[in-house]
This record gives sequence, structure tokens and C-alpha cells, in this order.
Amino acid sequence: MFKAMLVKEILLILRDKHALAALFIMPAIFILIMSLALKDTFSDTRPLLHYTIIDQDHSQAAKQLGDFLSTSRVLVFHQEDVADPAERTRLLNSRLQLVLTIPSGFGRQLREQPGSDNLLRLDVAADIKQELLTVFQARLATDVLRLRLAGMENELAPFAPDVAEKLRTADYTSSSPARVYYTGGFGDRKPTSTQQSVPSWIVFGMFFVIIPLSTVFINERRQNTLKRMAAMNVSVPLLFLGKILPYLLINQLQVILMIAVGIFVVPLFGGPPLTPGHSYVGLGMVSLGLSLAAIGTSLLIAVLAKTVEQATTVGGLINILFGAIGGIMVPKFYMPQEMQAFAMVSPMSWGLEGFLDIFLRGLGPAAVAAESLALAAFGMVMIAFAAAVLGFQMKRGI
Repeated sequence: MFKAMLVKEILLILRDKHALAALFIMPAIFILIMSLALKDTFSDTRPLLHYTIIDQDHSQAAKQLGDFLSTSRVLVFHQEDVADPAERTRLLNSRLQLVLTIPSGFGRQLREQPGSDNLLRLDVAADIKQELLTVFQARLATDVLRLRLAGMENELAPFAPDVAEKLRTADYTSSSPARVYYTGGFGDRKPTSTQQSVPSWIVFGMFFVIIPLSTVFINERRQNTLKRMAAMNVSVPLLFLGKILPYLLINQLQVILMIAVGIFVVPLFGGPPLTPGHSYVGLGMVSLGLSLAAIGTSLLIAVLAKTVEQATTVGGLINILFGAIGGIMVPKFYMPQEMQAFAMVSPMSWGLEGFLDIFLRGLGPAAVAAESLALAAFGMVMIAFAAAVLGFQMKRGI
């Protein structure tokens, strides 16, 4: 009989094309869209500022300054012919944020008055963010300093060749003298958009088993199938087991498909590929724990709801709330510290952290044991509550 129950559940799932689309196609599309949409946001090399240079000096120093600025990975140079102030204003009101003017006499003043200020003119768009303007000014100050040091090197070369050589070989292109560490346990590796999107939408998609599970369960209750199974001495635990196992399998197929999308599909559209880590055991632990949590939540909603519409509405709202709180919609490392702590009330946050431990941090089973056990425990508690509610309903003939 138990085999027949499993076959029946699988056939009902396969017939529900809309539910299958919600479980497989929707999260796959979300992974692709969000990985591409957030690609620049998660990139360390995304362009921050667009600028052009008006060179009125035409000196070697002016050319060197332009070359220095062009090596920045976050500044985008545009070759523009700025003939008059009106054209400059038009550019700043359209596609540029900065117009740097190198006035006539810049190279001479740099040599003869090394400590002078206001060597350059910088016109900026009215809506430029102050922090971005500060970034450009700091980079500009660094490159002007490089020009002054180059002049000192030329003057020192005949008298102190060793010092001049040190100045010449010094590396001024280092992006930062400090090694950066990210909050949230990422260490010095910032997650890519794909590494954030794949686990996020795996977690979110797995909780959508509420749609097919509640549809089947409530229809069985309407058609008195549950009563007939109870009359055949099918216990509530056995009834639940016949529903849990097929959805456990579906959830694992979801995980495999979503990982494949991150590895093979996203790079085809120019996004960064997913690096799945090396611990398949740890991945399986998180996946099974998360699946139990999702199925347990879905079963409880299914036994409490009176109609399919109620179940899908309540389930959708719970999914959205869990996702918003748990770092699915907005990455947790972008949240304030208080919100990061509050995110731990969502089981989706536990699953997301477990997947990030595997995909990003390269950890193994020991690191994800706590999250996996917490998810499994949460799921078993939800299943126990659902079984108690269903048992009570069946005794009352509901």
C-alpha cells in the first residue's frame, strides 16, 4: 500500500504543470535574472564614474596624468570634443559625471611650484554623489603626487641615483595597502552575484512546495480520500511519510537543477559562474535539512487551510516574509547589524548560510552541521504539529 501511495503522489505532482513550473522554472529564471542584474553591484571592478578630459596644456605631464587616471578600474574615460561651456554642460547633464580641465601652464607650474594647489579645474554633474566625488578627488590627488615624485626623481638622478631608482620603481598602482575582509564570515572573498543568487533562490524555491502539496492534500480532503485511507487503517505518520518522500526527491532535483543553472547557464549570458565548493556531503546535509523545513511548513499550512486559495495565499505570504527577513531578497551583508541578527529568526536564513558555507567559504560537513540540524528540527516540529492537527480533525470527522 505504501508503494501505491508514493506512486499516487508522484503522478499527481507530474500532472500539475503549474506547480512544476513554480518549483523548477521560476527559481531558474530568478537565478538567471538576478545574477545578471546584480553582476556589477557585486563586482569590485564595476565602473563608478564617467569622465572626460579637456587638455589645454598639451604637455608631457598632462598626457601622463591622463594615462594615470585611465588605469583605474572604476573610472571610465570618454573621448569627447568639448568646444565650449555649453557643450560641457550638455555632457554633464547626459552621460558624464565629471569634466576635468587641464589648463595651459599645468606642466610648468607643476615643475616650478611643486606645492601649489588649484592646478586643475573639475566640473561635476549636479546630481553626483558626494562619496563618488571624493573617490575621484582622492585618485586625482594621488596621480598628481605621482607626477611630482617623477619630477623629483629626474632632479635627484644626477646626485642620488639610488634614491631616484627607488622612486622610479615604486608601485603606485596598488588598489589598496590593506587587505579587505567582508562581514558575514566571507573573509577576504566577496560573493559574486551568482554565488548570492543561486543559494537564495534554491532556498526560496524549495519552500514553494506549498503549492502542489496543499493542492493535493486539500483536494483529497474534499473528496474524502483521507477518510477512506483512515478507514483502511492508514495512520497519520504513514500518510505523511507517503507525502514527504516524493517532495524530498523533488527538492533535491530542484537543488541539482539550480546549481546546474548557476554553473552552465548563467555564464552563457555573461554572468559569473557558480563555484559549487567541494563538499557534496555538506551540500546534501543542508539540502535535506532545508527540504524537511519546507515540507513541514507546507504540511502545517495545508492541514490548517480550508481551501487551496487560502493555502497558497498564506504560504506565499510566509515565503515572502521568510525571504525578506532571511537575506533572500536583500543580501544580509548589506543589512544593518540589527537586521542581520533579526534575520536568524527565518529558517531561510539558516539554509542560505549553510549553502554559502559550501559554495563560497569552501567549508565542509562540520561547518554546516548546526544549520542542517536546526532546519531538520524545525521541519520535524512543523510535521509533528501538522500530524497533531490532522489527527484531531480526523477524529472529529472534519
